[in-house]
Order: sequence, then C-alpha cells, then structure tokens
Amino acid sequence: MIILNGESLTLEQLIQISRDHEKVEMDPASMELVKRASLFVKHKSESDEAIYGINTGFGHLAHVKIDKKEVNQLQENLLMSHACGVGDPLPVETVRAMMALRINALVKGYSGIRLETLHKMVEYLNDNLIPVVFEKGSLGASGDLALLSHMSLPLIGKGEVFWNGKRMSTEEALKQSGKKAIDHLRAKEGLSLINGTQSMTAIGGLVLYDAIHILKLANLALSLSMEALEGVMDAMDDRVHQLRGQKGQIMMAEDIREMLKGSQYTTSCNEKRVQDAYSLRCAPQVHGASKDAIDHIISIIEYEMNAVTDNPIVFADDDRIISAGNFHGQPLALALDYLGIALAELASISERRIERMVNPYLSNGLPPFLTKSSGLNSGFMIVQYTAASLVSENKVLAHPASVDSIPSSANQEDHVSMGSISARKSKTILDHAIKVISMEILTACQGIDYRIQRQMGKTTGKAYRYIRKHIPFIEKDEIMYPYLHQIESLVMSQEFINQVFKLEEK
Repeated sequence: MIILNGESLTLEQLIQISRDHEKVEMDPASMELVKRASLFVKHKSESDEAIYGINTGFGHLAHVKIDKKEVNQLQENLLMSHACGVGDPLPVETVRAMMALRINALVKGYSGIRLETLHKMVEYLNDNLIPVVFEKGSLGASGDLALLSHMSLPLIGKGEVFWNGKRMSTEEALKQSGKKAIDHLRAKEGLSLINGTQSMTAIGGLVLYDAIHILKLANLALSLSMEALEGVMDAMDDRVHQLRGQKGQIMMAEDIREMLKGSQYTTSCNEKRVQDAYSLRCAPQVHGASKDAIDHIISIIEYEMNAVTDNPIVFADDDRIISAGNFHGQPLALALDYLGIALAELASISERRIERMVNPYLSNGLPPFLTKSSGLNSGFMIVQYTAASLVSENKVLAHPASVDSIPSSANQEDHVSMGSISARKSKTILDHAIKVISMEILTACQGIDYRIQRQMGKTTGKAYRYIRKHIPFIEKDEIMYPYLHQIESLVMSQEFINQVFKLEEK
C-alpha cells in the first residue's frame, strides 16, 4: 500500500502503482486539507463574486458569469466538451500513473475538490477500472485538458474504461462491477480534475524509469562490442575521466571497467593498435552525457509528481483563490525533449558500433557481416540497416516539441508547451533505442564467437552465456526477425536483469 500525501511520491513508487498494481490510500492528514478547501470553495460558489472556474466560463469565456443554479452543470459540461482526444488509447499502465499522479496533486488540498470525488478515483484505481484515454490532443497548457477529461469522465459514469481486460462503456463496466459513479460534480471539481500536467508526467515518468535501465544496457552493449572488436581499454582509465570531472562520464567509465573486469578479449595501447574509433574510445563521454541528462530529468519529474499544477489555486487559510499558471508544462516539455535527445544519442553511437563489427574494413579481422561464406550469406548486413533506419527516425523525432507554440482559446492561451508531444516522442525514441542496443548486443555475441575462445569479462560473460542459452550462433542465413524480437525481449526481462546485473551487485 502506498500512501499519497502530495509530498513524497517517488518514481519507484509510481512504477509500483502503474505496472505492479500496488494499491494506494490517501494520507488522513491530507484528507483534512481536502475537506477544508472543498468547504471554502462551496462557500465561495454561493457568493456573488466572479471566480474563474467556479462561476465563470473557461479560457476566453472567463468573462461569462454562470448562474448559481448552473454551477454544477458547468463542471460536467467541462469534462464532456473537453474530452476531444484522438489517436490510440494510452496503455493501461500510463493511465494508472495519470490517476495516481492526479490524486497525489489533489490530496494536497489546494484545489477545492470534494473528498468523495477523490475516494471514487482511488476506488477505480485500486480495483483496476481504468479510463480509456486517447493519446493525442494536449497542448501542454492549460495542462493536459483533453487527456485528463477522458480520465475523469468515468467518475460521473460517462466515457469508456478497460475492465477485466476489455474495453467497454463506463455504464456497462459499472453494471458488471457493481460499482457506482458519483452523482454529480460540484463547483470547481471538473476543472480541478483536468487542469494539470499529469498526462505528460505519467508518460515521461515511465520513459524515464526505463531510460535508467537502458543506460546499463548501453554500457553492456559497448562492453560486449569491446570484446568482439578487441577494444583498447586504456581509454577507460579512471585517471583520464577524473581529469575532466564530468560525473556521468566518470561513472560510466567505472561501470564499463567493472563489466569487463578479467576479460582476455580486450587489449592495451600498441598491443594491436594505438587507439580505437570514437564509438568505442569516446563511449564513456557519450554515455556519461546521457546519464547526466537523465539524472537532471529525474529531479524535474519527481518535483512535478508532487506539485500542485491546476488553476485557480485555493488558499483556504488565507481566504484567497488565485488564478495563475502552474498548469503550464514548459518544465516538463524541455526536460522530456532533453530525454529524447539523450536516448537518441545512446542509439546513435550503438549503431556505429554495429557497423564496425559487420564491416570487414573496420572490424579488426572479423568476417564480412559476421557470417561464413559471405556472398552466399548476407549475415548481419541488414541488422545494421534496420538499426540505421531506427537511428535516422530518431533524428527526426529528437527535434524539440517545446520550441513550438500555437495560440488557443481565442488567443487567451497564447503560449503553450507541447509537453505531451515531448513525452510521446521520448517514448518512441526509447523504444527505438532499446531495439538498436539489443541488436548491438546480439551482433557482439556473434562477433565474439569468431574470436579464439578466452575468458570474458565479469558481467559480459554472464550476459553472453544467458543469451546463448536462448539464441544460438547463426551459422548461415536464417530468417532474422525472430532473433531480433527475441533479443529485445530477453535483455528487457527481469530474469536477465537479475542474473546479469543484480547478482553482481550483492
């Protein structure tokens, strides 16, 4: 059980909720703050004072005063009219993360939502009744309006959900589950539910968590390639990296040295050549820069996970309701563009190492395209093509979304972040990077098999032996795509992580 209090949710806990279906509960002290803010909003909604989102229209329509009798209907109209998402539904794990993040923001007591409404969202999340949320439609300010509207519709019995593994109307799911929606929304509740950055934070958070693992895989891929190419270890010397002082670079070089500890496949300066090409020699610098970027982005994501990001913000103790701009996704948009670039570079340098292993002019004695009877056999030739294709697509995707903006709501909302696009792009780049790095690992194992058998490194040996239990040396041309799919699945599996990485850390 994870307690949500709006202050201490971590990335690891978000993964437990979204992927492992860990249940959540609201902190009792926080619930008191929610009650206080809700009573304050109720009081304000009964006054004649015009307050944005409570008794006015939205966006450009903020000047339109709403009759007291229609304040509740205003909130339901908001959810229905703003549910304009298109494209494919987001994965269930992403929507679970969205729900947890929204609860965590609202439980801080600055939004004015009723406790009853939050309890209903907790109930849906814990029982895995998950809204259908379409992936596209957010400008990233005012937050993720369209996507969060889809997330919120089932609270009032509308929209669609995934229930028992099937997509269906909320009405049908409620009948099957025996649950009930809330009767109606009250003043400001609709706006409290949808005006925030939880969609881009959820997508970005899951990508970020996987990116941490990909860094480790990138180092493993490099280390295996070093063995396949009989790489020069001098470039990994700690004294070199300490002189520059870049934290990520120092850590990556240390990790690579540890993975290759005891290897008899690697060489020293002037043993076979003076130095290696950049894709080997400069790998700690490149991987390290991506690690520094990821470490920076972790802090931004975790701040946002525990932030109040809606508008207006309710300060019940100060008798104030302030309209401002915490929903603007620019901090996330910039960070997630940066994350995409960092991941694209891991894939880019990985593809260059694949090329070196299959190219007989660059592979330090390996056969052309890592196959016997080359010419009759094409071997790993098209593995490199596929990697190159993914890397080139990443170059297009790595163009930052955050530098774009387009006015909306009759130019009232005249600068937006496009942070949701940054998040989705980073997810696609991550998927491509996983594929390319997996291909490098498979290619390196093939290359190692053409060398005289020797002792492998501390970690590379474990990885090689695990992979060879599942994927054999490829003697002659075969249909390759099952192997490419299999290696990706293997290296991303928990069993691989446990056997290759976690055991060595104990």
